Amino acid sequence: MLAQQRQAAILDRVRAAGGVRVSELASEYGVSDMTIRRDLESLADRGLLAKVHGGATTVSPGSAHEPGFAAKSVRQRDEKAAIAMRAATLVSPGDAIALSAGTTTAGLAQRLVDVPDLTVVTNSIPVADVFYRAGRPDQTVILTGGTRTPSDALVGSVAIAAIGSLHLDMLFLGVHGMSERAGYTTPNLAEADVNRALVASAEKLVVLADHTKWGTVGISSIVKLERADVLITDEGLEPQARILLEETVPELVVVSGL
Repeated sequence: MLAQQRQAAILDRVRAAGGVRVSELASEYGVSDMTIRRDLESLADRGLLAKVHGGATTVSPGSAHEPGFAAKSVRQRDEKAAIAMRAATLVSPGDAIALSAGTTTAGLAQRLVDVPDLTVVTNSIPVADVFYRAGRPDQTVILTGGTRTPSDALVGSVAIAAIGSLHLDMLFLGVHGMSERAGYTTPNLAEADVNRALVASAEKLVVLADHTKWGTVGISSIVKLERADVLITDEGLEPQARILLEETVPELVVVSGL
């Protein structure tokens, strides 16, 4: 296959799935990782996709754009893993917790499958799948109903009704963006409604947001910055943002990437 043909095929994959990984493309096309990286650089230079660590995603057009789960899963993987690892230390056996949709919360789920007597409420299909595959009989997993979004979240009145009567110890909330003006945001109006219902159901709110979320504003605000009891982010956060968040959020936790 010629380079031009391979790049066209790669671009089709990115547009269809929202994101791709270098290792998967190299295996599929029988070329080296370096060759795939050169292909991605060529496509990125032409503005056709955005290079990220370990792969590429579609170019994000604006506050209402909602990347798919696959697209987000290749972004800031080390930072998200470190954030998830720190968040897992907040969970104890017997807790009743909620995990919102998102790739960081999905990473957290993988670190909670061995916690005994855990009750988990989620509107995320990937999060629920992590626990279902683990198959622990002493864990209870409640997946809300609803309409599926591009980020594999379940939203709408069914999801909100399922959450409304619950009383949970803690919510781990993944967000699309955060800013001083807009607070924590999402590009999906319906998902914002579900997230607010999750916030209302939980005694404690823990927000998981890597440094790239700072300054990103989705179309709908979930809650203000100060509403979070704990914000876990990574050391890539710019100094001015860190100062502001230290003054605003009751507890700011900054982790080092893995």
